[in-house]
Amino acid sequence: MIAAFNRMLDKPDLGKLILRVAFGGMMLFHGVHKMIYGISGIIGKVVEHGMPAFVGYGVFIGEVLVPILFILGILVRPAALIFCATMLFAWLVTQPGMIFTLDKVGAWGFEVIAVYLFAGLAIALLGSGRYSVMSNPNWR
Repeated sequence: MIAAFNRMLDKPDLGKLILRVAFGGMMLFHGVHKMIYGISGIIGKVVEHGMPAFVGYGVFIGEVLVPILFILGILVRPAALIFCATMLFAWLVTQPGMIFTLDKVGAWGFEVIAVYLFAGLAIALLGSGRYSVMSNPNWR
């Protein structure tokens, strides 16, 4: 009985697709929001930390380009590393102290960023799987 159940759910390529599309899709909402409403707040934070303003435009790579690559299954592993770097950058530039906090319902202050960061690491380690718009596995 349990063996049949396990066989029924043994779909690693489908699992990889769901992980990529879910996290790519959710992050794409963040990127689209920034495309519509701008990134002046991000630019301000970047400059406040002594970096040149143009660094703030990297958000479009991490929150628009990378999610599209995830969804399509193109260059997934390098895209996932960029995704992780984006999450680390977002944490360090916005609220580095939140790693030691809890919110009003007991959730870790770093939780949302951590979920994206660890999903990015999992995607980097798993790759795209066979569901990709690219037939050449080197481009997946």
